[in-house]
Amino acid sequence: MNALNAISPIDGRYRNKVEALARYFSEGALIQYRVRVEVEYFIALCQLPLPQLEGFDTSLFPKLRAIYEQFTETDAAEIKEIEKTTNHDVKAVEYFLKRHFDALGLEAYKEFIHFGLTSQDINNTSVPLSMKDCHNQVLMPAYQRILTLLEERANEWKDIPMLAHTHGQPASPTSLGKEIMVYAYRLRRQMEYFEQIPFNAKFGGATGNFNAHLAAYPTIDWRTFGNHFVAEHLGLERLQYTTQIENYDNMAAYFDNCKRINVILIDLCRDIWTYVSMEYFKQKIKAGEVGSSAMPHKVNPIDFENAEGNLGMANAIFEHLSHKLPISRMQRDLTDSTVSRNIGVPIAHTLISIASLEKGMGKLLLNEQALYDDLDNNWAVVAEAIQTILRSVGYPNPYEALKQLTRTNTHVTAQTISDFVDTLDVNDDIKERIRKITPHNYLGYKL
Repeated sequence: MNALNAISPIDGRYRNKVEALARYFSEGALIQYRVRVEVEYFIALCQLPLPQLEGFDTSLFPKLRAIYEQFTETDAAEIKEIEKTTNHDVKAVEYFLKRHFDALGLEAYKEFIHFGLTSQDINNTSVPLSMKDCHNQVLMPAYQRILTLLEERANEWKDIPMLAHTHGQPASPTSLGKEIMVYAYRLRRQMEYFEQIPFNAKFGGATGNFNAHLAAYPTIDWRTFGNHFVAEHLGLERLQYTTQIENYDNMAAYFDNCKRINVILIDLCRDIWTYVSMEYFKQKIKAGEVGSSAMPHKVNPIDFENAEGNLGMANAIFEHLSHKLPISRMQRDLTDSTVSRNIGVPIAHTLISIASLEKGMGKLLLNEQALYDDLDNNWAVVAEAIQTILRSVGYPNPYEALKQLTRTNTHVTAQTISDFVDTLDVNDDIKERIRKITPHNYLGYKL
């Protein structure tokens, strides 16, 4: 497979932007995480210890961990070859490990590989473990880069006045920096919510009750063991009551949180796109690039369009994951298995979007003249300030007076406002306060 024959653009056109995800969400990565869980589970049984494992040489633990730490594509291919016979992916991992135990002279202990477990005890620890690693090492750093970039731009542009638009109409002026900070503020708050969502694991035997474990060793507190194993060996939080599979409620919350962040970024993309169309921003030109196959003058805001499109793709899949995974017939059906294999897909689209956003923000050139001209052509927006000052000094019907002024004049200018102020029955200090207000300085707090 290469970029030209890949079905998905994730593995084709955009592979270089999402290459890092292969170590978390590829088939090989899933197999490696399964091997890791199986090995750590065996080590935990030795540390319990089970009576039959009391004599196990603990100095061999590093050799066991090396099986997953030094896992190769050849190892993954061997497991896939075993799967051709078993027709069961997790059982193939078990048989692979038994071969390694034979090679290490540990034949006497190999029946404690996958002891008392069902495949979902492995899958529902491997997948959240891969998600947690990806979250910490790839996704959150990517979101953080965008957050930092927005905060930097907000501070850089905090003194740049800009005409605001509500309902698409000219509204009370703002600062460009403050409008960018709105997105940074929203993004930071949603990123903080991630800290409240644990990475859960299902670990409790065939239907979640440790049936086989208790049957074999009725005196052992398997719930306590399971809690300790999941927390200490895997760094996850074990769900206390489950069916055969993960409840997926917190995983759904995770996907919904990703979706909310992406909605904020879609909103950002559309606003920046609009500001480019209004010529508040121009874009850096790169030699050799073409904006249109027919119109030579065009420099399109393609980075923001690409980001918006991929964010939409990501959220469509996040939506399905969060809606589908928590629903399973009776104690389980298999729909979660095939769906969960796609967890990396929306994360990939999100990373593609972030890369496009970073590129697009880096190409923006502020066009202060366009911002100035837009403000200067809209003196009517200071009417809010004037009527509010007049209210504060008890002037009669100030709102109605300004409404009459701004709606009977087809184009309100600085002179229009000055002439109106001359007619006001207020003291000169109030008139002077009003005359100092312009569309360029009526900004409120800049940041």
